[in-house]
Amino acid sequence: MEIIRRQEYLDKIEKVLGKGAIVVLTGQRRVGKSYMLKQLCEDKRADAMSNVIYIDKEKREFDSIRNYQDLNSYIEAHRHDGVTNYILIDEVQDILEFERTLRNYRTESDTEVIVTGSNASMFSGELTTLIGGRYKEIYIQPLSYKEFIVFHNLADNDDALLKYINYGGLPGLTRIGLEEEAVRDYQMDIYHTVLLKDVILRNKIRNVPFLENLVRFMADNEGKLISASSISKYMKSQGENITPSAIIGYQKYLEESFMLHKVSRFDIHGKRIFESNEKFYFEDNGIRNALAGGSREGDIEKIIENVIYQHLVRLGYTVYVGQLNAGEVDFVGVRSDGRRAYVQASFIISDDSTREREFGILHRIKDNYPKYVISMTPLLSRSDADGVTHLHLRRFLVEGL
Repeated sequence: MEIIRRQEYLDKIEKVLGKGAIVVLTGQRRVGKSYMLKQLCEDKRADAMSNVIYIDKEKREFDSIRNYQDLNSYIEAHRHDGVTNYILIDEVQDILEFERTLRNYRTESDTEVIVTGSNASMFSGELTTLIGGRYKEIYIQPLSYKEFIVFHNLADNDDALLKYINYGGLPGLTRIGLEEEAVRDYQMDIYHTVLLKDVILRNKIRNVPFLENLVRFMADNEGKLISASSISKYMKSQGENITPSAIIGYQKYLEESFMLHKVSRFDIHGKRIFESNEKFYFEDNGIRNALAGGSREGDIEKIIENVIYQHLVRLGYTVYVGQLNAGEVDFVGVRSDGRRAYVQASFIISDDSTREREFGILHRIKDNYPKYVISMTPLLSRSDADGVTHLHLRRFLVEGL
């Protein structure tokens, strides 16, 4: 199979190398972190002045590396003098006290360290202290729409878009193909692996049936404003007596595994963030659809929202739900310099009432930041009216805002 490079991420990694920082690739399992590490490994092995020490903790041959002492011994046995040593470790969180090794080699002038991890809690604010220095986190997402059509050798058209929003962007689908049954089996396998390794075992969860019920509830209610209290009341009506604080804990574990993302509400006029009633979106749209029973009728708007949310993150925005007295704006994307973009998501703008609902809320925002409605309205590419830009979803995924 042809090796397709995700050059944007490789370029980000190269920019960090040589600057005394450890590179940490994060993201959900099976989004392509290992693939990225292998591409980097091949690039460096082609350089005579490089020595690559590659460790994949998902392979049996590395089972003997259980803790930092084992890791130190392996690295020392494979280091070379007079070249740049690249230490590449896949799923580093599976090595006990790995940060002690990272601290040891971070300051070596002839050594670069690049690791991957599938749990956000291991890369908390404490890691800088533990490793005694800087690290650069590079978040790897599933395939973008543009990557998806390249990986699957598809033309850029509405049929490809439907495949993307239905099946999601896990790179492994290139081996599976895009047949419904095979895709869903693969996605559920990934889901169970993430749930077991990065949620249940890592956090010693005992009430596994409730955890699975909660994930399916989140899939069914994707894009809705929900609170832990409302979930607790619903679960009680279904015979599950779970406290709101326990639900918040489970949600936090799911976020740390990168399976779910919490989106807080943002007061557009007051410029403050609310701490209750958030929305949740899935890392991979395909896994969400598999959990919800495929792409069901009536789900299309929440599926479109998930796709838009993930792409706004890919474009570098921190994303919130906008709150106005007059109603809710689907997304407020905020740049690091404070600039914003307002986005409404819709399936098809087919009548005046839908147009008023989607465009009217944006007209009520009295600032000069750009405002967008993104939909799948047929024959639309881009149009501008009264300060609001209407974009087709496919154009947004190809060209951005």
